[in-house]
Amino acid sequence: MRFISRVFLAVMAVGLITLTSCSKGGKDVSSVTGWDYNNPDFGGFEYQSGYEQEQGPGLVFVEGGTFIMGRVEQDVMYDWDNSPRRVTVPSFYMDECEVTNANYREYLYWINRVYADYPEVYRKALPDTLVWRRALAYNEPMVENYLRHPAYADYPVVGVNWLQANNFCAWRTDRVNEVILVQEGVLELDINQVGENNFNTEAYLLGQYDGIAGKRPMEDLDPNKDTRRVRWDDGLLLPRYRLPTEAEWEYAASGLIGNSNDERMTNRRIYPWDGHVVRNADKKERGRMMANFVRGNGDMMGMAGSLNDGGDITVPVKSYYPNDYGLYCMAGNVNEWVADVYRPMSLDDVEEFSPYRGNVFKTKVLDEEGYVVEKDSLGRIRYRTETDKDILDRKNYRTADNRNYADGDATSNIVTGDNWNDAEADTESMYAGTPNSEMGSLVSDQTRVYKGGSWRDRAYWLAPGTRRYLDERESKDDLGFRCAMTRVGSPISSGKGKK
Repeated sequence: MRFISRVFLAVMAVGLITLTSCSKGGKDVSSVTGWDYNNPDFGGFEYQSGYEQEQGPGLVFVEGGTFIMGRVEQDVMYDWDNSPRRVTVPSFYMDECEVTNANYREYLYWINRVYADYPEVYRKALPDTLVWRRALAYNEPMVENYLRHPAYADYPVVGVNWLQANNFCAWRTDRVNEVILVQEGVLELDINQVGENNFNTEAYLLGQYDGIAGKRPMEDLDPNKDTRRVRWDDGLLLPRYRLPTEAEWEYAASGLIGNSNDERMTNRRIYPWDGHVVRNADKKERGRMMANFVRGNGDMMGMAGSLNDGGDITVPVKSYYPNDYGLYCMAGNVNEWVADVYRPMSLDDVEEFSPYRGNVFKTKVLDEEGYVVEKDSLGRIRYRTETDKDILDRKNYRTADNRNYADGDATSNIVTGDNWNDAEADTESMYAGTPNSEMGSLVSDQTRVYKGGSWRDRAYWLAPGTRRYLDERESKDDLGFRCAMTRVGSPISSGKGKK
């Protein structure tokens, strides 16, 4: 799969009129100064119109829109943590399938090869295969075989905690963007990268990774320079892979694009498919299971000769039927991590546009010349959390901490006194201490949401609106993940970026 080569140099004769430029004699001309864009004789400022984001490997375009997020049926668990709320989700991209064992082993192989002198990096990335163990069950074959054996190569990876899933997303971003630069001829593929000296998207953009120069370097239209490195405003590199937000995941799983006419929705789906049952209603496939789950006590797959879902545990990631966005296993198979921190009342608090809970605003640690002065063991940029002084020094800097929204403000502070600012409550005090205290709570800044239902779950959990949570450092044998990517520009895709 190759990325379509694009030229960002010389004159771009697109013949389009935009808000920032006009076309004159086949050239883009600034509507502010009248100077030609992309012309060394006019200083060489580079501009491109009609940009369309390319679609990264493994991704499917999900056109955004408004929908009612939250509960679609009776809350049988009586958690009351998913009250319905109408929100708008911007367009984005999402993995067609859950990340597989083969995908994750590729990641482990790369780490083991590049960080041969840092074995702790490899160890920290390893899934916990012991999640398969049960006190009174013989699951040792899964412990020994599930991750490594080729029979399970296309099955979803499990035993991965939230932090490991995020690290995989960061690694995937770097490898995909590295391939783009190699295919464009800007860099040569360096298979001998070792330790910190490996391609990192952010470090490259900051001028702190050079690599092996390719045969087609970027021409610099600045009349005083010859070549340059790729910049973010070239649009050549893709936005980062990441975990989807809870709203994105639920919106994509619902697949409402398939049961609406113009702006009229014919029904509000319970599952990622039409109807109130978990079997296919189509004539040709009538009666077949739409997902793998637990049908009843001790019934994981039905009776021999007529297995109802054909999966005793997980199944290959392209099993069953994709939803109307073309996404597989958005119900059943494995639950999936999402980005959000869990709070019971999040749906009462989040924004109407692009809802998300979990923001912690940070800034790069730079020296006086603007270079990054700190990196972690993987060569990634270190950040520091914004202090109150940092925020106050910038008058127009808007801030919010969506993890702890209303956890320490004047209206919700549990600390008594004349001045509530003297002792703001933190998450632990708001939720009656830590899990080890006499009045413990599982809700913390490390508690993350997961969704989707799994091979171990009853049909209730297959509904996209249901939500559960787990500490980000823990993992399970029925919990995996898939990646997402931000859509930049228009929410409507022209299709030009498809591979």
